Amino acid sequence: MRRTPQRSSRKRSKLSRRLVTAAAALLLGGGGLVAVNFYANAEDGPDAAPPDVAARMATIDCPDATDRLPQVPQDQRAEQDRRLADLDGQITEAYTRFMADRTQDEQSVLDPLEQRRRTTLDQLGPGLDDLAPCTMRPAEGTGQPADGAPAAPPQGNGPDASDFVPITSVRPDAALPRERRGASRGSFTTKCGRNENGKFNPDNVIVAPGVSNGAHHMHDYVGNQATDAFASDDDLANGATSCRNQGDKSTYYWPVLRLQNGKAENDAGADGGGKDQNVGEIQTPAAVTLKFAGSPVSKVAPMPRFLRIITGDAKAFTNGDANANASWSCTGFENRQLKDKYPVCPRGSKVVRTFRFQSCWDGRNTDSANHRTHVAFADRRTGACPQGFRAIPQLVQRIVYDVPPGPGFAVDSFPEQLHKPVTDHGDFINVFDERLMRRVADCVNSGRRCS
Repeated sequence: MRRTPQRSSRKRSKLSRRLVTAAAALLLGGGGLVAVNFYANAEDGPDAAPPDVAARMATIDCPDATDRLPQVPQDQRAEQDRRLADLDGQITEAYTRFMADRTQDEQSVLDPLEQRRRTTLDQLGPGLDDLAPCTMRPAEGTGQPADGAPAAPPQGNGPDASDFVPITSVRPDAALPRERRGASRGSFTTKCGRNENGKFNPDNVIVAPGVSNGAHHMHDYVGNQATDAFASDDDLANGATSCRNQGDKSTYYWPVLRLQNGKAENDAGADGGGKDQNVGEIQTPAAVTLKFAGSPVSKVAPMPRFLRIITGDAKAFTNGDANANASWSCTGFENRQLKDKYPVCPRGSKVVRTFRFQSCWDGRNTDSANHRTHVAFADRRTGACPQGFRAIPQLVQRIVYDVPPGPGFAVDSFPEQLHKPVTDHGDFINVFDERLMRRVADCVNSGRRCS
């Protein structure tokens, strides 16, 4: 069991202080707020980079190699994943060096990074050389808060005031696909706690097995207590679980949410924490619901044991939102969902993160080279799985936080992703025992609500 990081009043590291978004709110005659954001450092002297330089060179954008990976045998995938993790680490190191001295020329950061990436890409396989060059790009958003949103407090490397929007200004979403004859209308809820055990680490055993700090951000874990970068299927099968039903040893994990109030956790100087630009108090969820739902058009098949699913994209800020899937809302307003903004909830309402995992499986593989193509989403309009895929119980994770109203919180992220809400993501490894998984499918198919 891992100890929950203790709250402390330690100051943020010098690196975390170097890039500060100072939000100055000016009261207008009409009662509105305008936020003026600029990059500043109290220790900067007259030679410091002017604000336009810092804004122009806000982050590093590198092409993602995962969708171009050559097919390799299963026993070679771990090595492939380790090399992909090397690429992530190279970006993080370059970004950290850039942030430590924003007066340096762009190419002095990008050229060495390109050389390192080229070597690693060559090791991954042929035809990837064009992915080596990276660029500098500004952060999206002007620093102006969305209409009606209060200005964000001073931050490190994000998020920006424009990343927040009042949930009351969001239109209700379109309805889910209509259930048809033959739909599986039941559900199975597994109760695994809220990470009261304080199990955290910056690993990702799905994407970067065998690599410490493969995520470069801290994860909350519920369910399997043996999960870290080095956990094998046997380790997971024999691990303890926080789930009430001991037949569910699955691992459920997601980036922690931090309150960015100037206070630091005891990971302020650690990998995944302050070393990777993730600062602030980790928030234990007020509630976590893990529910398996059915298909609107068919029965579902049991999930295979050790099936791995990732939903969302931790690099969606630089990759684009094609794989972004997490959504944000507020209690009492959950018919309004946000993908690329954090919600500003009314007083008395709580922040809600929702992950709807892929619900279609290829029938053969428990993982794939890019950790995506062995599973798929059902058609958003019809609810049907793609040809060649079969419906499985859909994991829906709902995580609720009781945080102060307004901006001032963010999920952990890779440093160069600037804590953007669109980068939120969830991970799942099915370690239900096979008998219990059959019961899950039976409950869903028969229309019962089980737990």
